[in-house]
Amino acid sequence: MGAISFSIDAREGLARAGTLTTPHGVIATPAFVPVGTKADVKGILPDALEKLGAQVVLANTYHLYLQPGEKIVKDAGGLGTFMKWDKPTMTDSGGFQVFSLGAAFGRTITKITKGEEAPRESGMAVYDDEIRTQHGQLAVIDEEGVTFTSHHDGTLHRFTPERSVEIQHALGADMFFAFDECTGPDEPYAYQKEAMDRTHRWAERSLKAHRQNLSAVRTQGIFGIVQGGRYEDLRTESAKELAGMDFDGYGIGGSFSKEDMQGALQAAVKELPEEKPRHFLGIGEPGDVLLGIEQGMDLFDCVAATRIGRHGSIYTRRGIRHLTNGSFKDDYGPLDPETIVPGTEGFSRAYVSHLVRSKEMLGSVIASMHNLGFILQLVDGARVAITEGRFAEYKATFVREYYGTGA
Repeated sequence: MGAISFSIDAREGLARAGTLTTPHGVIATPAFVPVGTKADVKGILPDALEKLGAQVVLANTYHLYLQPGEKIVKDAGGLGTFMKWDKPTMTDSGGFQVFSLGAAFGRTITKITKGEEAPRESGMAVYDDEIRTQHGQLAVIDEEGVTFTSHHDGTLHRFTPERSVEIQHALGADMFFAFDECTGPDEPYAYQKEAMDRTHRWAERSLKAHRQNLSAVRTQGIFGIVQGGRYEDLRTESAKELAGMDFDGYGIGGSFSKEDMQGALQAAVKELPEEKPRHFLGIGEPGDVLLGIEQGMDLFDCVAATRIGRHGSIYTRRGIRHLTNGSFKDDYGPLDPETIVPGTEGFSRAYVSHLVRSKEMLGSVIASMHNLGFILQLVDGARVAITEGRFAEYKATFVREYYGTGA
C-alpha cells in the first residue's frame, strides 16, 4: 500500500470528482493548490488559509534548498510542521526553476500562453548584472542533471534527479514531483523531444531513488511529469512512457496555448491511468482551471492569485478588476458582491484601493485573500457541479459572465 490513494466519486464526460487520501488528510478533487513558495503563501496566515478553504499547499524545492536549507526544515519536523500547516503538502522538483534560470532567463513563459513570451512579471527572481555574468549561463543542463547559479549570491549549485529526491524526502511533503526539464512553448520539435527523453530518464532515476528509501515510500507519494511541449505526438509518447513507470500520480508540465488545451493536453490525459491523480502544474487562470477540469485534471497550482492581489487586482464574477484604477477611489461597494470570501467581508473597493495606492501591506493581504478564496470557491463549485451532472452548464455560465463571451 502506497502513501497516497485516489478514488473517483463522480464523472461528467472527462471531468471527474475524486478523493485523494494522504498521510495528512483527505483532499476532495478537483482541488486548487495554493503555492507557498518558501513555506508560506505570501501574506496569508495558515489558519486564514484553512478558513479560505485550502486543502493542500505546494512549496518550492529550489527556494527551500537555498533558504533555509532542507536540513532546517527536516529538523523542524518537515514542511507542514515548519509552516504550522497540519493538512496535506506538496513540493515541486525544482525543474521549472532550472528552466526559468537557464533558457528562459529574462522573459516569462506563462503556463497558458497568448504569445510566445511576455515581459517578465514581478515576483520572479531578479538577478543583477554581476551575478548574471559571474559564472556565464545561469543554468547548464547535461545528461546527469543541472548546474545553476544561486540568485541570492551567485554561488554554484548542482541538482540531479537523485539530489532533488533527497531534498524532497528531507522536506517531507505528502506528495512530490520527479525531477524534469521544463521547456518553453517556442522551443523547436527536435529540442522538445530531446528534453522529453531526458525527462523520462530522469523520471526513472527519481523513481529509483525514491523507492530505495522505504521510510519515504510509506509516507510520501511521487508524481511523474509529462512533457513534450505543444506537440500531441510527444505528449502521447511522454504520457505512455511515464504511465508504464507506475508513479503514484502524474503532473502535466510545460506550457500551452489555448488551442493546445484541446490537443496536447487531451493527448496526454487519455494515456494516463484512470486510477491515479493528475496535477496540472502552474495553472491558475480561472478559465484555464475549468478547461483543465473539463479535460480530466484533478489538481492545479499557481501563484497568480496572490501575485495579482499584491498589485491590487482582484477576481470577480465579472472579470478582473484593477483597484489601482481611478474609478475605484470612491467605489464603496464590496470587492465582489457575488463572491463572499471569509475574512474579507465588509472591506470596500475604495478602502482596498486606498491601501494599495498607499503601499500599505494590508491592501495586498486583503486582495490576496479574496483572490485565493475566489479560486478555491470556483473549483469547489466545479466539484459539486460534477457530482450533480451539471458541470458543462457551470463552466459555460462562468465563462460567459467572467469573460463576457459564450466561449
